[in-house]
Amino acid sequence: MKTKQQIQFWIRQKLLLIVAMSFGLVLSAQNNLVTVYGKVVDKKNNPLEAVSINVNQSNIATVTNTEGEFVLKVPERLESGIITISLLGYKSRMIQLSVLRDDAKDIILQEDATQLSAVNIEAYKSAESLVRKVFSRLGGNTNKAAYMTAFYRETIKRRNRNVSLTEAVVNILKQPHVVGRRDAVKLNKARKITDYKRLDTISIKLQGGPFSTLHLDVMKYPDFIFTDEAFDYYAFTFSQPTVINDRNVYVVNFEPKKEGLNMTYFGKLFIDVQSIALVSAEYSLDLSNKARSRNLLVRKRPNDVIVYPMEANYKVDYKQQGKQWYYSYSNLYLKFKVNKKRQLFNKVYTLSSEMAVTDWEINTEDKTIARKDRLRPSVIITDAISGFSDPDFWGEYNLIEPDKSIERAIEKIKKNLEKS
Repeated sequence: MKTKQQIQFWIRQKLLLIVAMSFGLVLSAQNNLVTVYGKVVDKKNNPLEAVSINVNQSNIATVTNTEGEFVLKVPERLESGIITISLLGYKSRMIQLSVLRDDAKDIILQEDATQLSAVNIEAYKSAESLVRKVFSRLGGNTNKAAYMTAFYRETIKRRNRNVSLTEAVVNILKQPHVVGRRDAVKLNKARKITDYKRLDTISIKLQGGPFSTLHLDVMKYPDFIFTDEAFDYYAFTFSQPTVINDRNVYVVNFEPKKEGLNMTYFGKLFIDVQSIALVSAEYSLDLSNKARSRNLLVRKRPNDVIVYPMEANYKVDYKQQGKQWYYSYSNLYLKFKVNKKRQLFNKVYTLSSEMAVTDWEINTEDKTIARKDRLRPSVIITDAISGFSDPDFWGEYNLIEPDKSIERAIEKIKKNLEKS
């Protein structure tokens, strides 16, 4: 339980967010940056979430939030450059940054569909043989170490009310898929606000933190799902192909076909036809066995508490640079029911987190992250930091534009803390 002094410290923090709903270019006061704001929608004006926004001829990128909005900071020298806007199943668009200065219209993406020839499909005897090839060769995915900057956001809700909001910029030493070394993560900048009265952290510690999203990189960590043994427990089938960045993509469904594994998943794999590399994966944990799944995905709990996962959904995206594909984005959504002895009503919590790589470089200079600076994979990030800061807190770092619901939730949490 947090002390009164700690609560007063949080209250004293300045709580400001930049609400950027208009379009255009504005010059940043820091490091000669240009900041671009925009919104991506489909032809029915529905916002598109997790759309990739990439600055051409650079590794600068971000993604849209749940309302289709994005904010992107680029060096002034790239002000006349071009951004590429892409999403699985939609036609990519390239827009000059200078055009956005005068055009206040939403950026509309058109759905795209492709029909792969029978020859392409028949090149593999089965969908399983295609997936086995993806995970056995790793040829299309990166075989070089990279030093990445990423933005991480984590929200925890009790029922429908936000009770904890955490944001962080992290540095990632991303190791090649073909070597056994684990990735290293360093916390660069971070801030949070938490309503501890509603979160009730005495009861449970939900499994979150940057490693939870980083470990969704199934090409680097296939042992979490697709070990050689696990393939025999899944059924793989082809689905309707799609496109990404004007490239043909196989879509493969997978689901458990027999018992035997402690945890099984079901979902879709998106595989580039040309390079046979994984482009994206969307999958969920099979929670049909309630007895087996109870107390999963929870870091800490007292003996009189039982936690039942109700949903566990995951997504990971990769981005192509040259002939290689790199980890670029992942998110998870977990929903729990918490049963405590001698309490009449259950508590339902949800945890959602996402991480987007906003800049990266091949690690030619052998950059390292000192052991003393490395986050532990078991870290609960909300325990490690505190306080929201002023609007210039992030400086030159790119981030994921906050949802309006998050902005409102921060104000509500602030009021709750003040009442405490």
